[in-house]
Amino acid sequence: MQSNFRTPIIVQKSILIIGACGQIGTELTLALREKHGNDNVVASDIREGGEDLMASGPFELLDATDYKAIENVVMHYEIEEVYLMAAMLSATAEKFPMRAWDLNMGSLFNVLNLAKDKKISKIFWPSSIAVFGPNTPKEDTPQNTIMEPSTVYGISKQSGERWCSYYFNKYGVDVRSLRYPGLISWKTQPGGGTTDYAVEIYHKALENKAYTCFLSENTKLPMMFMDDAIRATIAVMETGAENIKERSSYNLAAMSFTPTEIAASIQKQIPEFKIDYNVDFRQEIADSWPQSIDASTAEKDWGWKAEFDLEKTTETMLKNLAN
Repeated sequence: MQSNFRTPIIVQKSILIIGACGQIGTELTLALREKHGNDNVVASDIREGGEDLMASGPFELLDATDYKAIENVVMHYEIEEVYLMAAMLSATAEKFPMRAWDLNMGSLFNVLNLAKDKKISKIFWPSSIAVFGPNTPKEDTPQNTIMEPSTVYGISKQSGERWCSYYFNKYGVDVRSLRYPGLISWKTQPGGGTTDYAVEIYHKALENKAYTCFLSENTKLPMMFMDDAIRATIAVMETGAENIKERSSYNLAAMSFTPTEIAASIQKQIPEFKIDYNVDFRQEIADSWPQSIDASTAEKDWGWKAEFDLEKTTETMLKNLAN
């Protein structure tokens, strides 16, 4: 079947990525530099990143909660677009609720207000499947449905979606967003999320042929390989504004699986691999989230289609981690 995924038209522009050293930010920065030119994509974070990121283009030490500091970088580099990737993720946020709220919400208001004041023209802000809660339909979770998140991270993301929508309707701010599922990458370490097991398991499979999972064996969650997430992020930003119908955030989907299923896919490549289970506090978070996501609105509005399923993901992860 032919994909209707529309290839974005790339125009050179000046871009700032806040939180560029995180799991998504690192790969997003490198992908955007490849598209727009190294000097046109400014990476920033509260700490320095890996060698590839630091060597490939401009970098600024930047606190995402410091409005004045962000404004200075925006003015200095004549930034047009901001990708705000700084956040405290689900598992870590449960340990530090107020710090998570201050970072996740304060940083969003900083960039929304810069756009409201016409200092930047476009924002990408990531949401998450954590916006959904125990009363949300579990299978094929619709674009618009009951949310009621039960985690600090989810509450901040749901609030953020509402503010994005408000700033678009009230001030015409061009803000775009995706509800990321769990993300799997071999290039960067996970950052304290409930779906981190789906990255750790590949490392442990190669290191010692065994993994102890912190979620129960039949916990089914929506997941995505990082290449698909980066492609979706750039695509939603490059799509014409007339196609962006959802100004809160778009459902995004690729695959759903359980720890048992990911283990089975690894065993096809590493037959001696063993998995066991030691469930911790993250199980309660996972139980409040959907098992699969309906992304048909993203498909209809801007042609989204995933390229990686579980088998292709496992093959790619093991091959690259082994190298």
